[in-house]
Amino acid sequence: MINDTDTESNIAEQERRNIEDLGSVETKNPRGNIHCLNIIGQVEGHMVLPPQNKTTKYEHVLPQLIAIEENPEIDGLMVLLNTVGGDVEAGLAIAEMIAGMSKPTVSLVLGGGHSIGVPLAVATDYSFIAPTATMTVHPLRMNGVVIGVMQTFQYFQNMQDRIIDFVVSNSNISYDKFKQLMLTTDEIANDVGSILFAKKAVEYGLINEMGGLKDALEKMYELIEKERENKK
Repeated sequence: MINDTDTESNIAEQERRNIEDLGSVETKNPRGNIHCLNIIGQVEGHMVLPPQNKTTKYEHVLPQLIAIEENPEIDGLMVLLNTVGGDVEAGLAIAEMIAGMSKPTVSLVLGGGHSIGVPLAVATDYSFIAPTATMTVHPLRMNGVVIGVMQTFQYFQNMQDRIIDFVVSNSNISYDKFKQLMLTTDEIANDVGSILFAKKAVEYGLINEMGGLKDALEKMYELIEKERENKK
């Protein structure tokens, strides 16, 4: 016979496993049920990173997003970001999934939302950045052997355009401004690109608002309430 204590224990154990294995947790209250997804460390793609690296595995995140979208008990998705970037195609896949969700979504950049973390941050309906957080915008990079022919450079350009188009279409920054930030040569000592502090990220229209967890949650509940009113 299963009693209430056993049920509560099983739920608590499942929540603990979700946090440890998937970096996710669900919160429930009368204002709305929120699924919180963490994107931390490096976004891992097709290549497995060394075990000492903190990673977000896209094969874990994509099924979660489908489950969140299909679960009628979840009202909205909160995405917490503190990432150095990572695999471009894996990051774009996650960003496209988030952008295509019908449920309200809010992101909060904590610490850093660098490289492919930029599309992930702007993929939600509304984005926040903590006052001490930064974001790095730079051109596409590739590791390993690169064939030095015109087709390779054309591929790089096409991939870069995919990133720019996604960011521009999901934020308030202009194409020209984002490309200018990406190709700046006097901002980073050993690289091309720009480091944006929170105030500048908002000023340029990349992020909607500067704020913290309380602000992000309040916006989340506001969007959930609007969604409920639209369904009436």
